[in-house]
Amino acid sequence: MEGEKKELQKKKFAMKRLLSELSKYRARHTELISVYIPAGFQIQEIINQLSEEAGTARNIKSTTTRKNVTSAIEKMIGTLRQYKRTPENGLAAFSGNVSEKEGVMDVRCWTIEPIEPLNIRIYRCDQTFFLDPLKEQLEVKVVYGLVVMDRREADIALLKGRQIIPLWSDRSFVPGKFKVGGQSAARLSRAIEGMAKDWYSKVGEMINKIFSQEKVKGIILGGPGPTKEELLAGNYIQTNIKKQIIAVKSTGYTGEFGLKELIERSEDVLSKEEVSEEAKAMQTFLQLLSTRSNLVAYTEEKVIQALNQKAVKLLLLYEGLPDEKLFYFIDLADQSGAEVITITKESKEGQQLAGLGGVAAILRYAI
Repeated sequence: MEGEKKELQKKKFAMKRLLSELSKYRARHTELISVYIPAGFQIQEIINQLSEEAGTARNIKSTTTRKNVTSAIEKMIGTLRQYKRTPENGLAAFSGNVSEKEGVMDVRCWTIEPIEPLNIRIYRCDQTFFLDPLKEQLEVKVVYGLVVMDRREADIALLKGRQIIPLWSDRSFVPGKFKVGGQSAARLSRAIEGMAKDWYSKVGEMINKIFSQEKVKGIILGGPGPTKEELLAGNYIQTNIKKQIIAVKSTGYTGEFGLKELIERSEDVLSKEEVSEEAKAMQTFLQLLSTRSNLVAYTEEKVIQALNQKAVKLLLLYEGLPDEKLFYFIDLADQSGAEVITITKESKEGQQLAGLGGVAAILRYAI
């Protein structure tokens, strides 16, 4: 894994950890402070604004709320004064009394540089910390469109990370082959072709409608037989949508199985994206498990043992693990120099890893 990519991954984990912690806090009143400072903005201006907010907060009637708000603002001002300048991507800061006991003060302040440049300036005082801008940065940005079809069925979906999001599915009334001869055969053939064209028009209309609304990096078209090529050859798909089609793949199925097969057959197209990194990691693990099992480890106990011996090359973690456990293993991996990949819950690979306990490792050497 390249140095920059590894550093970005560490920042993502740090942000996930912070979001996990901050999302647990809820105040009794509107007294938790969230501040977002855009990239290039002067921190001193934010400090001046906070000083004004502190003055306003001194007029709050409730003694407890007034104390909590002013203490949170003062804590944040003190923290921001430690920064000589705004970090390259801006800064997010959060402060408040997070004590679970009423009347007890436990005022804390957190700051983090986002993984992407902030372009918003926000001051918010609420019962919860405002985390949406950071959550949005962690969302999968690369989305592909998937279409599988034949003369009987068509399915349209989005591929977001490793998650398949179905959008539309329908079945046609185009009949299969009939054993008739003569003029009846010719009439029937013409009727079937007419029904097929109507079906192509319907599928094309849905492709145009959906991908005019959904922003995708590209569309992958697949299905059994020549149907997909016939759809492309006709005037069923708008030119601007057709330009987004980056691959056409043959599959044995339509429906849910067809969509999964389409992804598998499109790894060459998706190879530069994270969508295939998860699959490759699990494929490597499973292959080693069946051929050289002494080079893999699974179950928490065995993986911890391997991490403590600095024998882990790549740590695979199921995204559905409890946050505390997930970050515990990430810390161990960081201390031992192991790379980490999280496997999404919705994917086939995620289910495979969950079946193994949610934690697995590819080793540098046998132990």
